[in-house]
Amino acid sequence: MVQFPYVNYAMTKSDSRIAVYTGSFDPITLGHLNVIERCSKLVDKLIVGIGVNIDKQVLFTPEERIEMIREATARLGNVEVREFTGLAVNFVRECGARVMIRGVRSLSDMEAEFTMTLANRQLDPGIETVFLMAGEEYSHISSSLIKQIASLAGDKELLKFVPPAVAKAIRKKMEQD
Repeated sequence: MVQFPYVNYAMTKSDSRIAVYTGSFDPITLGHLNVIERCSKLVDKLIVGIGVNIDKQVLFTPEERIEMIREATARLGNVEVREFTGLAVNFVRECGARVMIRGVRSLSDMEAEFTMTLANRQLDPGIETVFLMAGEEYSHISSSLIKQIASLAGDKELLKFVPPAVAKAIRKKMEQD
């Protein structure tokens, strides 16, 4: 095996199967939750990494997103939620994982994810990216879509896209604005 000086292989070797699913999750959707639930059945531990980009306009703070994801995944005993800044590949390495999970909804997602995977492979060849397709009933849902329709949709409609706690949090945010 080729050794890369910036990769700490001792830290990434483990008997447990740890995977990391990164994203902004602003807010978490039923599509994200579908990927989390399915992935949690494949690994010993799934870490959901909430990426923080200070240049990105967000609806929820990192703390609010962490709380919503923890509530939505509470019944899954092997899911942990953490915040991170910087490169996702560095976060995966810091978690002691060698697998990065990426949820994809469409071919256009695949194109962007393919490019990112190639870059991540250059940054750390010891980390593999695994793609999970969102269930077909969720393939059209995105956080951007939720933000666009939230002010127009009623609670019944919003619950088709997000968990109940998230719908409630969205409503609360809208009342504050």
